[in-house]
Amino acid sequence: MGKRSRQRQKNQPTGRDDRDNAGWGAGYADIVKENKLFEHYYQELGLVPAGEFEQFMDAMREPLPATIRITGYKSHAKEILHCLKDKYFKDIQEVEIDGQRIEAPQPLVWYPDEQAWHTNMSRKIIRKSPLLEKFHQFLVSETESGNISRQEAVSMIPPLLLKIESHHKILDMCAAPGSKTAQLIEMLHSDMDVPFPEGFVIANDVDNKRCYLLVHQAKRLNSPCIMVVNHDASCIPTLNIDLDGKKDVLFYDRILCDVPCSGDGTMRKNIDVWKKWTTSNSLHLHGLQLRIAVRGVEQLAVGGRMVYSTCSLNPIEDEAVIAALLEKSEGALELANASADLPGLKWMPGVSSWKLMTKEGQWFSDWSEVPGHRRTQIRPTMFPPTDSEKLSDMHLERCMRILPHHQNTGGFFVAVLVKKAPMPWNRRYPKLKRDVSSASAVQAEGSPAASTPTDAPRPPDSVPAAAEGEMEVEVEGGGPEGTVDKEAGAQKRALSAQETAAKVGGPPASKKMKLFGYKEDPFVFLTEEDPVFTTIQSFYDLAPNFPKLNVLTRTHDGKKRHLYMVSKELRNVLLNNSERMKVINTGVKVWSRNSDGEEFGSPFRLAQEGIYTLQPYIRSRIIRVSVEDIKVLLTQENPYLSKLQEDAHAQAKKLVMGSIVLKYNPNPNNPTEPQCPIQLCGWRGKTSIRAFVPRNERFHYLRMLGVEVFKEKQGLGQKGKDGDVEEEEDGAAAKEDGAAAKEDGAEGKEAELESQNGGENGSSEPKK
Repeated sequence: MGKRSRQRQKNQPTGRDDRDNAGWGAGYADIVKENKLFEHYYQELGLVPAGEFEQFMDAMREPLPATIRITGYKSHAKEILHCLKDKYFKDIQEVEIDGQRIEAPQPLVWYPDEQAWHTNMSRKIIRKSPLLEKFHQFLVSETESGNISRQEAVSMIPPLLLKIESHHKILDMCAAPGSKTAQLIEMLHSDMDVPFPEGFVIANDVDNKRCYLLVHQAKRLNSPCIMVVNHDASCIPTLNIDLDGKKDVLFYDRILCDVPCSGDGTMRKNIDVWKKWTTSNSLHLHGLQLRIAVRGVEQLAVGGRMVYSTCSLNPIEDEAVIAALLEKSEGALELANASADLPGLKWMPGVSSWKLMTKEGQWFSDWSEVPGHRRTQIRPTMFPPTDSEKLSDMHLERCMRILPHHQNTGGFFVAVLVKKAPMPWNRRYPKLKRDVSSASAVQAEGSPAASTPTDAPRPPDSVPAAAEGEMEVEVEGGGPEGTVDKEAGAQKRALSAQETAAKVGGPPASKKMKLFGYKEDPFVFLTEEDPVFTTIQSFYDLAPNFPKLNVLTRTHDGKKRHLYMVSKELRNVLLNNSERMKVINTGVKVWSRNSDGEEFGSPFRLAQEGIYTLQPYIRSRIIRVSVEDIKVLLTQENPYLSKLQEDAHAQAKKLVMGSIVLKYNPNPNNPTEPQCPIQLCGWRGKTSIRAFVPRNERFHYLRMLGVEVFKEKQGLGQKGKDGDVEEEEDGAAAKEDGAAAKEDGAEGKEAELESQNGGENGSSEPKK
């Protein structure tokens, strides 16, 4: 079987030339980009302005331009942008290939601070120019280290419309693969001088395997304010927090609701959609999309903001969901006008009338026209509201539809919802009184205390009720959540016939959910008296305000191999919901155990991943270094102390052997040097010093310092010159990464994924 397959592959043309002439990521040259049903459907709906339909279809058949977004926190992002513009974009403008001048990448006009760019350069063109090849290698390397993300332009829009501030509690309901989640984390850390923002991001996905991809994406940003969880978004559990010693419900300030969709706006990159698209896709997904959106607004704080988005152009998945949501909310929700939020972005206003078509081509304009045998697949919420006054009050024109031919992007839909009051079904149907000592007892928005504009704690003698639309989950191992069925039955019996009738058309019924997938190691917080802090405190001279309670490990028994840190707010969430949610990953690694480390003052060495979080609390073991010092440390594997500049050398000689922080502070009077702080983990040996930094991160910092780190292909294996990183150093860094991946192997699936991706979090054991 295998032989025949390989033989068949040999005899088939590769289609490489066709792909080379397309944009990056293009392929599938043999798939015909035609779908008559698609064209007929969208022509009939009239979503595309008159006279533009041919342009629309032509754009859909063209490959999507490659789009990059500069990630990371503000000062570092500025340095990367400076490097791109000065070192690559200027030179690219002067490159000619086959007599044609190459068009340099262009910034997306609507993305703030020129942090996103797009280009139409093909693979074939890149291979013809050494300069373009270097640019491509730069993009690949910076993407691997997390400083640049390949992200479709339109998918960058939802996080921008959320208007995030550092104190916001954020839920990303359908987060994988994680590019939007990364944007949310960056916005949370807009001020690099604050190691622990008050806000956090909880990133959820229903697919257990995709959660690990999400972890990999999020961990590149090394934030203590991100938690990845694994739940069905349509019944994601309500979480509790401790507020002034009392249990309270966690309501989110911002929610990103980027729901699963038919994806017909992605035809430019997902070529398979051309042959698979039918109107049935939208009909099947509408119910799920509405359930997820309902669950989202239930967990949104009053005054909070939720962005609903899809990569579909179909009103059944777009305006129909928003209209149904607004109708159910009875004025509790409002569509926000986001027209001025992204100046330069071209978009079409949402529509207030649409029709529905079956895959056989039969049209329906109203629910009353749908025959009985089709009413299980076609639902009333798929049609526009029939009450014209109610429809007008919804302001569906505030929805935004991005068409591919307007700015050479994919197709997209986005709507911004603001919550004005608690959802009506929670005001109407509070649950019966429960045992307040129960671990799962929570306060509802519908309780007397929640009738105020903010969700304040209720008085102790008030009746405890469930949080908005609370859908508790059945957790493996039992516990208080196992009482859902009895409680639901009691609630039903208590409802009057009139209330039961009124409940028709309310939120979806509660579901029980069994948790599956890889069993994660526990998250165990340390106490302030934990003996592990004894040597750490004295060796690193930790500041008195160091939050010891925020440190956790992943084991109950045995030696602690790694120590992680989370923000105070995430600690609150973890401690109060350990039985209510499945946490895949949280925290940033700050210390790792040394073998025989006690002889060097502390059994734990610093980890590069958490250095920016931890360093503000460290008062000793710091060496302030210059640009020249960093070049030496990152290009030589184990340089002697004497290789450092005089000032750094003198500081190093005063320190005993062990883990150190190498800190560079920018000099505003010398603009030729990097204008962002750089902090590296290192090791002070007996006569030498070295930096413990993963390979891609080394390359990133060296580029910021103006050091060329790529070789011509013919030069591989030869000695580097003029500041190039030596090939031997390359190998040493690779070994270093591998050692760390192996070291992390005991921590489950997350480490397995990281080792497959080259040990992103690697740093080797120190040489004694």
